[in-house]
Amino acid sequence: MSLILDSSATLAWFYADETTPAIRQVFELVIKGGAWVPSLWRLEVANVLEVGIRRGRHDLAFSRATLADLSLLPISIDPETDRQAWNATLQLAHRHRLTLYDAAYLELAQRRRFPLATLDGDLRAAAITESVDLLGM
Repeated sequence: MSLILDSSATLAWFYADETTPAIRQVFELVIKGGAWVPSLWRLEVANVLEVGIRRGRHDLAFSRATLADLSLLPISIDPETDRQAWNATLQLAHRHRLTLYDAAYLELAQRRRFPLATLDGDLRAAAITESVDLLGM
């Protein structure tokens, strides 16, 4: 089974204080069946890791190890994210008062018809309204 993986669920797997049984299940699914992410996912994940260094949450070695581990997973970058940005993604962002970044995950889940793994409350609420299956809590 494939799924859509957002940055909040991704990083919860690496931060021990955020890892839950549900997040462990999400990553078991990723390992077995892969995941899809919008093209902005790498930037979001790297940004959170960089901010974590600046705030003293972890060091550069943790960031490098996290990125190395992520690069080994069967995670595919969606080639259509940019084409959807000014249409379906923008409409979802407007309808649900989401950032365009969060709406990109929702749009991808709708288009690919895969469940969405996220810990973001606003994104989860929008997914429920849009009848998108959810994972990750």
